[in-house]
Amino acid sequence: MQSLPLFFRLTGRKVVLIGHGEAADAKRRLLERSGAQCVTEHEAHNAVLGFVTVEDEKQAAAAAMRLRGKGLLVNVTDMPALCDFTVPSIVDRNPVLIAVGTGGASAGLAKILRLRIERMLPQGLGALAAALGQARAAMKARWPAPAQRRRALDAALDEGGALDILAAQAGDAVDLWLAGKGATAPHGTHEIALRSLDPDDLTLREARLLGSADTVAHDDTVPEAILVRARADAVRCAIGAEPDDGLVVVLRAPA
Repeated sequence: MQSLPLFFRLTGRKVVLIGHGEAADAKRRLLERSGAQCVTEHEAHNAVLGFVTVEDEKQAAAAAMRLRGKGLLVNVTDMPALCDFTVPSIVDRNPVLIAVGTGGASAGLAKILRLRIERMLPQGLGALAAALGQARAAMKARWPAPAQRRRALDAALDEGGALDILAAQAGDAVDLWLAGKGATAPHGTHEIALRSLDPDDLTLREARLLGSADTVAHDDTVPEAILVRARADAVRCAIGAEPDDGLVVVLRAPA
């Protein structure tokens, strides 16, 4: 991973935009949609980011250098080598945002990936996210332990669950879920005997278990490419040192 994806709050904050034409207009629309206030280079001292949409590479590099000299991180349209950060292709289901980036390698690839994801996701996904945010207190009351809440939510949001993210949901879906039995996701210890060291060879069920695990116990030879399929906050340990609570996944490398 060459870049760290971040969601930067720009509401009410100033960003410098240098350039003219269609590319600058498109960038301005995107920034204003995020709540930012676009300003000229003269106000760089009050800004948090800089965007350069200049076609001439020498002029673009000079503008980027000036903005960096004023303490700004800079994005230069279509010139990834001059960028401190890149702007992803965005799927907007407010408040759900999905960013697809290629590190500047191919904006076209990022766009097509975004369009395919767009077709998969229902328009009501944002409303579901908002309802879950409003239900935080109710979920904490029902499942006091964080691990309990996480497993219950995993089960509800998964394919076929009460809040399946790819299914159209009624406005009261979250309330109905909280009033129901609230089934939890798989728990206990689940062993996965890897067929190869290629993460693409994981079955859908194995990938889901790994993505939900509280603890991942593994052989030394299991590669990072597979281990990163687990949650970032999942505990990693050697086989035999795993706890007996929560959802534990044991990964055994192929013989």
